[in-house]
Amino acid sequence: MVQINENYLKLKAGYLFPEIARRVAAFAEANPNAPIIKLGIGDVTEPLPQACRDAMVQAVQDLGDRATFKGYGPEQGYGWLREAIATHDFQNRGCAIDPSEIFISDGSKCDTGNILDIFGSDNTIAVTDPVYPVYVDTNVMAGHTGPASDRGEYGGLVYLPISAENNFTAQIPNEKVDLIYLCFPNNPTGAVASRAHLQAWVDYALHHGSIILFDAAYEAFITDPDLPHSIYEIPGAERCAIEFRSFSKNAGFTGTRCAFTVVPKALTVQASDGTTVDLWKLWNRRQSTKFNGVSYIVQRGAEAVYSPAGQAQTQALVKFYLENAQIIREQLTAANLEVYGGINAPYVWVKTPNGLSSWDFFDKLLHTCNVVGTPGSGFGAAGEGYFRISAFNSRDNVNEAMARIVANFKG
Repeated sequence: MVQINENYLKLKAGYLFPEIARRVAAFAEANPNAPIIKLGIGDVTEPLPQACRDAMVQAVQDLGDRATFKGYGPEQGYGWLREAIATHDFQNRGCAIDPSEIFISDGSKCDTGNILDIFGSDNTIAVTDPVYPVYVDTNVMAGHTGPASDRGEYGGLVYLPISAENNFTAQIPNEKVDLIYLCFPNNPTGAVASRAHLQAWVDYALHHGSIILFDAAYEAFITDPDLPHSIYEIPGAERCAIEFRSFSKNAGFTGTRCAFTVVPKALTVQASDGTTVDLWKLWNRRQSTKFNGVSYIVQRGAEAVYSPAGQAQTQALVKFYLENAQIIREQLTAANLEVYGGINAPYVWVKTPNGLSSWDFFDKLLHTCNVVGTPGSGFGAAGEGYFRISAFNSRDNVNEAMARIVANFKG
């Protein structure tokens, strides 16, 4: 008889965003004329920067000429893109990251799940709560957890609650954990981490021999000059952290697919026989075996992000979405709702009013305002009573959605 990976059977009924899509589809079918505005998933709406489009068009032309044609590229990514990333995103910020430590991929969502391939099944794993669901679900799929409790918490995971009381920054655990998932600017709460807070985590990881899996997909939205953009700005992080980045939100590559992961060569662990193992070598072997690289066309588009025109255009995109976030914050506050985030991040985290559950608030917004957001409970038990609203949409849609919410909740 065929055996299945029964860890999948431990997963909760449905991944958060498909469940949202199911409810919205049902409402739209019953109300075909409802003008639904979606501020739920973090998908961008504005066109790709002109510099990226021009570079992609030229790349297509390259593929039409035998002299410049490209077939299989290097699994780790083309050197010219990795060099641009190393210079602009790390070395210019004082981080001693070499191009050889950068791995180009088709998404940081993929990488945060795939990274588990190089770690064993007996690690103690810490996640914040609420948390980006991929971190939890991929560990469930890999067999690193027990079943879920009635609260939706999986046995074997160490949950680090984040709330308004601790400024949505996780309390460092008293016990030793092996793998630590951190995301700043945070998805879903929009919180940011100070240099001192990240230093405390790095010190903890170095002391315990832990590895930090640091998701910096939203770093481009940091405008406060005192806040670090990369964990490698923290002394010692190159010996205890892997960082994930993406072009999805700063350059609008959600449909184009390009990201990268940084695995410093100084990052080592002890094997069961006591020998020292380089994680860079393991990740390189994993990628070379299971991944054939990102297309030449897409990588040329990503490279253009670092051109003068690309920098100006991506910064304009980021500014646009941050202005959307400001509008959302201001209007929800005017509607007497309690809001967090949305300053150095594209997400606004809302306290649900009148004791409503997060899914009840979802349904209320959908049915009374025809606005879609994301229930906080979908991000973990500690997310209950909160709601995420995304700034990724057109200005007209943001203004209209906020006008509807204010009309229904103010007073």
